[in-house]
Amino acid sequence: MRAILIDDEISNLENLKTLLEKHCPQVTIRATAQNVSDAVDAIEKYLPQLVFLDIQMGEQTGFDVLKLLPTRNFEVIFVTAYDQYGIQAVKFAALDYLLKPIDIEELINAVNKAKQKLATQIQTSQLDFLLQQLKKPETNISKIALQMQSEIRYVTLSEIIRCEADNTYTHFLLSSGEKILVSKSLKEYADLLRPNGFLRTHQSHLVNPKYVKSWLKEDGGVLLLMSGEKIPISKPNKDTVKQALQQL
Repeated sequence: MRAILIDDEISNLENLKTLLEKHCPQVTIRATAQNVSDAVDAIEKYLPQLVFLDIQMGEQTGFDVLKLLPTRNFEVIFVTAYDQYGIQAVKFAALDYLLKPIDIEELINAVNKAKQKLATQIQTSQLDFLLQQLKKPETNISKIALQMQSEIRYVTLSEIIRCEADNTYTHFLLSSGEKILVSKSLKEYADLLRPNGFLRTHQSHLVNPKYVKSWLKEDGGVLLLMSGEKIPISKPNKDTVKQALQQL
């Protein structure tokens, strides 16, 4: 895979280059760039299949690189600090990112996923979706990208009734009656959707309170949804769920 590395700090570029050469031989580094202008020029010149893109680049961001490109026919792996601007939008767009300092196993996994996407030639608009989300305050994100086996589905948060764990997978149950299986853990989605009001009622369940009809006192506490489904509430989550529902 032809790759370009973009980061405003030379030490980060050298470290990433070393890790890729040692652990990801399928990646061929064609160029590096340390600012937005050089990054755009390098992408247009070398036509990479994969771009490692630092989010914070001085007074500009990696998102500025994407905005300046007329086409974005490549996979992106963002490189970031956890609390940096835009990380929530990256997660909602189901795009891959690496936290600094870079973990080798996470790097290898991200590269393999990018290779798989390129091999299947699944056409998605994830980067366009990301840039649209960045126009909004992070608390106002209203859609999420769900990466399925053969497509990326964009779902409005208000359509999600609940999520249910299935080992390392998560089932999304939508108001349309559709059930979507995504290869990420429920914990990831619980952390992501908590600021949007979703309630972790149980180790295996995440619920949109919009669809809660009542609290049943059976079995120590059960949520009855408008669909008639009953969702268990674990003891550790009982008080948190009760307080959240009382504030609605």
